[in-house]
Amino acid sequence: MRYGSVCSGIEAATAAWHHMGWEPAFFSEIEAFPRAVLEHHYPEVPLHGDFTTIKEHQYGKIDLLVGGTPCQSFSVAGLRGGLDDDRGNLALEFCRLAQREQPRWIVWENVPGVLSSGGGRDFGSILGALEDLGYGLAYRVLDAQYFGVAQRRRRVFVVGYLGDWRPAAAVLFEHHSMSGHPAPSREARQGAARAAAAGAGGSGGRRERPCVGTYECVGGDGQIVGALAAQPGTKQTTYVAYPIDTHRIFEGSRAIAGALTSNYGKQPDSSDTALGPTLAVAFGVSESPELGHCLRAGASRADKHESTTYIAASAVRRLTPVECERLQGFPDNFTAIPWRKKPADECPDGPRYKALGNSMAVPCMRWIGERIQLVDDFISLF
Repeated sequence: MRYGSVCSGIEAATAAWHHMGWEPAFFSEIEAFPRAVLEHHYPEVPLHGDFTTIKEHQYGKIDLLVGGTPCQSFSVAGLRGGLDDDRGNLALEFCRLAQREQPRWIVWENVPGVLSSGGGRDFGSILGALEDLGYGLAYRVLDAQYFGVAQRRRRVFVVGYLGDWRPAAAVLFEHHSMSGHPAPSREARQGAARAAAAGAGGSGGRRERPCVGTYECVGGDGQIVGALAAQPGTKQTTYVAYPIDTHRIFEGSRAIAGALTSNYGKQPDSSDTALGPTLAVAFGVSESPELGHCLRAGASRADKHESTTYIAASAVRRLTPVECERLQGFPDNFTAIPWRKKPADECPDGPRYKALGNSMAVPCMRWIGERIQLVDDFISLF
């Protein structure tokens, strides 16, 4: 499969499709930093600028045209200029390029806001233009979180096949799986919280205490209760959820139970309680290997028991460029390139964040590419 890519960015399509042996005929990108990334990783591939200036078969015949034209004019977070915006109008320029190149397949990506832009007329105009060129189309909203990356990223993908809508539909749509749509239960399962509160092991004759609302839960001595960790001892362990306040300081034991506090004693307010509450706060940085990186700890002594003080910092830690690369499915340091006379290890973060934020999610593109290859192989048999 030989393909051309426009509005290439840092080429999620090529990162997704290279393992299938597909050959990029050309890239097209106008932003300086993404162009530098493409030149660094793919120096042998022709790199065009403004894709509206690509002439018919300028880079040879292609089988597929892919592009994610600018989304700002369609996004619900913008002014929603739609096709009247120069950036939005590039979607129609994509159609004109498809007319010049006449590839068998097209893949176009944008934000879900395109579906409602202009009351739906903008998206209808784009589909209508492609249909007038002879493409049968299918479109679907795919969310990257269901393709193996840790982010919710919903995007509209349009797949077209020249002369027939059925191959496009076969790419994007799937049959129900065997495990889906389980039969409805014959009885309401309201005992789950009670069972969790009682602990994983036998009750040993202790009276079962159900969860109270969503704020308090009582478990057995020294047992694992669902996602909570109990303090070992001979007395009953009580778990109480406290509101998270990032401006307070909490002292308590080292036993951390998620976002819940853990008290060892008869009751949370009992004088028999040895230690105060412990709260995990998702701010700050910890130097202690015993604690998560989101906490900052300081050891102290209180009531003859060792305790830990947790301090909520004033700012949330920002994602690193490598973490953003992983969120989009790229290899680590993919965007760390020599830039403006600086080596790759000194590449600034700003342009890396922007390039990654504008990119497609690699796993979604991989899934689409593999489906296109499967359908195309099937068609070639007849």
